[in-house]
Amino acid sequence: MFRGNHPTRVDDKGRLKIPADFKRLIDEKYGTQFYVTSMDGHGADVYPLQEWEKFEEKLALIPNFNPVKKKLLGIVSYYGQMSEMDGQGRILIPQILREKANVVGDMVVLGMQNHLRVVNREAYERELEDLTPTDEKELAGLGL
Repeated sequence: MFRGNHPTRVDDKGRLKIPADFKRLIDEKYGTQFYVTSMDGHGADVYPLQEWEKFEEKLALIPNFNPVKKKLLGIVSYYGQMSEMDGQGRILIPQILREKANVVGDMVVLGMQNHLRVVNREAYERELEDLTPTDEKELAGLGL
């Protein structure tokens, strides 16, 4: 399970260096194939291929004519590309996504349980909000 955050950089060629703690888990459990996408255009979601395939299996159960499914597929396809981790532990972030989410330079890689979220550090810190009492109530209703 991916958890915590690790600062890193995306170089000028769009390659993300996977932080060592996350890379150890990837090496042990997943291998080198990834699907890199976004559901909101504000950051890159890096899914080990096995985890992305689980998501696709759930998505396949929804009828193709469902408008929300069509919208989601359009978004994750527009931003998404397959990526393979190279020998130095780097993966390529798709250019469209790099430009939209400003994924270049200093980044934060957040562990999101089954995938990694890569966000521009400055932008993320500006938008980071505390949980509200309403949020806490909803989480309590979910058993957390």
